[in-house]
Amino acid sequence: MSGVFVHERGLCESDEVGDGTRVWAFAHVLPGAVVGRDCNICDGAFVETGAVLGNGVTVKNGTLVFGGVTCEDDVFLGPNVLFTNDFRPRAHIKKGPDQLVDTVVRRGATLGAGTVVVCGTEIGSFAFAGAGAVVTKDVPPHAFVAGNPAVRKGWVCECAARLDDALHCADCGSDFRVADDGNGLTRV
Repeated sequence: MSGVFVHERGLCESDEVGDGTRVWAFAHVLPGAVVGRDCNICDGAFVETGAVLGNGVTVKNGTLVFGGVTCEDDVFLGPNVLFTNDFRPRAHIKKGPDQLVDTVVRRGATLGAGTVVVCGTEIGSFAFAGAGAVVTKDVPPHAFVAGNPAVRKGWVCECAARLDDALHCADCGSDFRVADDGNGLTRV
């Protein structure tokens, strides 16, 4: 794996890891996980077989990314984010990858520290889940969600600033409108 840094106490068993990616101490990337370029897999993180991370993904300390989870480019997973991949787990029932439920985190989304993502959900582009959120249903693009279960509290810009009632970002000057399909926002 030319161009990939693995800390002497990290373990990267996948052959599908892009250049510039860093795997830090006590992190473990299993064989069959796909990790893009310029990712940062921090201390104690776990990326399971069948998980897919795009380019520029940050996986902070203690985060668990199980098989069936796909994170597109530039996703930020805060410390101790947890994904599930089985609605009805039982220790005595062994399930293969085809029996697990997929989850997708779209480009540029952020999951704050301690977020739990129940399988079968899609988190939209540039959405933001506040610390400790429990995501049990799809999150629209640019939505800011928080709580247990997570509910929309507002909207956020691509720069992560909260949008005002006119869907304007005071930080970067971007403007948004409700998407044509009514699901989330799109930039004007």
